[in-house]
Amino acid sequence: MINKDDIKKLIEEGLPGAEAIIKGDDGSHFEGIVVCQDFEGTSMLVQHRMVFDTLGDRMQTGIIHALSLRTYTPEIWSKQQ
Repeated sequence: MINKDDIKKLIEEGLPGAEAIIKGDDGSHFEGIVVCQDFEGTSMLVQHRMVFDTLGDRMQTGIIHALSLRTYTPEIWSKQQ
């Protein structure tokens, strides 16, 4: 079983400089906010793909059943606050 701290660590290690905020405690359904400068100039689809790539095959194998994502550049995130 995977927990939100594991997911946070995978994302932040896979996207250096990123900040991940992960919620969810049922062991398979999670919500995440990921803020990363590398998202600058990319589409939301590319941003989500970048995040999912950090999780390896955990989505395909069902270790993580669902991860609802919101992605932001630091500039846009600061405006959301």
